[in-house]
Amino acid sequence: MSGPPRLRVGVVGAGRVGVVLGAALRRAGHEVMAVSAVSDLSRLRAEALLPGVPIRAVPEVAADADLILLTVPDDVLPGLVDGLATTGAIHAGQFVLHPSGRYGIGVLAPAAAVGAVPLAVHPVMTFTGTSVDLARLEDCPFGVTSADALRPIAEALVVEMGGEPIWVPEEARATYHASIVFGANYLMTVVAQSLEMLQRVGIENPQRLMAPLLSASLDNALRHGDSALTGPVARGDAQTIAEHLDSIRDLPPVVVDAYRTLARLTADRALAAGLIDLADAQALLDVLATEGPTP
Repeated sequence: MSGPPRLRVGVVGAGRVGVVLGAALRRAGHEVMAVSAVSDLSRLRAEALLPGVPIRAVPEVAADADLILLTVPDDVLPGLVDGLATTGAIHAGQFVLHPSGRYGIGVLAPAAAVGAVPLAVHPVMTFTGTSVDLARLEDCPFGVTSADALRPIAEALVVEMGGEPIWVPEEARATYHASIVFGANYLMTVVAQSLEMLQRVGIENPQRLMAPLLSASLDNALRHGDSALTGPVARGDAQTIAEHLDSIRDLPPVVVDAYRTLARLTADRALAAGLIDLADAQALLDVLATEGPTP
């Protein structure tokens, strides 16, 4: 018995994601026919992960492909799709796939209007643009959005790349992406800020100090949710929070505001989880509403 059909793939955009997904499809037996690359760095990525694949202009990459992989920045994607469809570079019967988290298949409407098949397949992973990422794709979740009838095709492509398809309805796409950014990108911001604060007071190698705590906190959050909350807010220690605010009053206002906002959110979640009572929550909120040093 023959296996699933092999596709001729054109990769538009040799960024960190494009070359890796192209390499993953190639590993699965698909033929990567061409890739577009503008900068010297993108050309180096293409040569490293897609050796032997010719670098072509975007219309040439799309022309003879069965599957066009559009891996460009989010803000560029709508204009690119419209331009390719308007100029005839996309035609009926082609699969047009993007890996953006922000968009579903709506952004591919101009391609669908000329008879192409739109697919949105977002790998929930950070990319380096190197061969290291290929191993990370194994069991990596992919947010998949397509027409219902095309769902098996989109999910099959994900499985071929080594990933695990997770269905995301079109109308949920923006919230899906916001949730991922909130958890992953802003987690990195919070961690980097905490390390900087420790360095400011002379703590050497703050990464060593924080790593076990951060690892345990992340594991507990994923396993147990709000019931695993610890720290002064989860204990209702309003005066501890007041001292914290006093100690960081010389930091940039955006940092202090972020601490206040996250503490308020934590207090709300601790109250809802039954970790603190209304009196504790009110005491915390009173402290967090106070501007300037605590008397």
